[in-house]
Amino acid sequence: MSVLLLLFTLTLGGCASFSPDPSVSSFRDRAKLQKKNNVTVEAAVLSREESQSLFGVDLFSRQIQPVWIRIRNNDSHPYWMIASGLDPEYFSPHEVAYSLHRWLQRGYNEEVDLYFTRHSFFNPIFPQTTRSGFFYVNLDEDEKELDVDLISKDETLFFDFYFELTGLKARSLKQIEQQSEKSEIRDLNEAQLRETLRKLPCCTTSEDGRVNGDPINLVLIGDSKHLFPPFVRRGWHYAEDSYLKSIWKTVNSFLFGKHYRYSPVSNLYYDGRKQDIALQKARGTIHQRNHLRLWLTDLRFNGKEVWVGQISRDIGVRFTTHTPTFTTHKIDSDIDETRTAFIEDMLFSRGLSRLGFVRGVGKKTMSQPGVNLTGDPYYTDGLRAVLEFDARPNNLEDVRFFDWREPPMRRMYSQ
Repeated sequence: MSVLLLLFTLTLGGCASFSPDPSVSSFRDRAKLQKKNNVTVEAAVLSREESQSLFGVDLFSRQIQPVWIRIRNNDSHPYWMIASGLDPEYFSPHEVAYSLHRWLQRGYNEEVDLYFTRHSFFNPIFPQTTRSGFFYVNLDEDEKELDVDLISKDETLFFDFYFELTGLKARSLKQIEQQSEKSEIRDLNEAQLRETLRKLPCCTTSEDGRVNGDPINLVLIGDSKHLFPPFVRRGWHYAEDSYLKSIWKTVNSFLFGKHYRYSPVSNLYYDGRKQDIALQKARGTIHQRNHLRLWLTDLRFNGKEVWVGQISRDIGVRFTTHTPTFTTHKIDSDIDETRTAFIEDMLFSRGLSRLGFVRGVGKKTMSQPGVNLTGDPYYTDGLRAVLEFDARPNNLEDVRFFDWREPPMRRMYSQ
């Protein structure tokens, strides 16, 4: 009897009212708007503070990020929005509500269920009506790509929204583009572009420029609004700058095998400056990831920005005397395989429009490999991949090739 009384007392003591604030609307002030044909779409990503006030609970601590969508349908037929375009692993409203349930507090739980149901987005969007509400996606701290895909019996409409968030310490695209505005821009035709790319330095360097590092094996062509959404769509994220908090997260991930998809990368240098932006596609642990460093150049092609880059795959961690921590990532020595994997990833992003290859890296073989700054060997056919991006959707059959040379043949470089 005393045990039951104790449980009853604890239950009453743990009761608390559900106190969301449905009047929160600050996120609408910064919503982005797009219109196609007779349909207008607005989208916004909620901050942690907005989410906590609006829903009365810290959803971010559960790795859940609400996004707001409003669709005005001035067409003559209904549309259905595909939630998987926002996040293939999105959370349903009832799933989120259930995660907030409290034991033996039926009234509280029913109130939570009803609130999330009322504030969520539901299909269809009927003709001459406006539908708005929230979707619940996985938390991102650096950037968010929202693909709003609308289908009907007559047509399919695609809207792409890209948001830079402020949860990480890393350079923003706006800062990089402002830096570029001060440069003297060179517009190139296709022949000039090919020749210029062939004459680029083979490799990144150390800070003083005296020692070569990893090769420059990628060229990306596209404005940021076309270039970066495919990265986010395929699970690429910013690498944070190196500072006390990010270093501690990295050490914690290294020691305890925790997932930290924003882990910093070491600096490499091109044209006298470290990478403008670093991206990575993390796996289960910090030991394994693909990472990409990019530099924005003063070149333009078809009115689009030209970025040069370096991509490699981390496959483990080893000791070295080349870093202050005496540890570094071990890269996959077959850097062409990593280059190919990236191309295939971008093909499935539906943002890639054209692909080609140019010389410029210099061939390295297994018997006479190149070596990066930390002593890791690599071998390559010596080609740079050149990828041009455009607005989605570009299906696999739509991708074309620069008529420069045949794609490289996969082979082992033993000579």
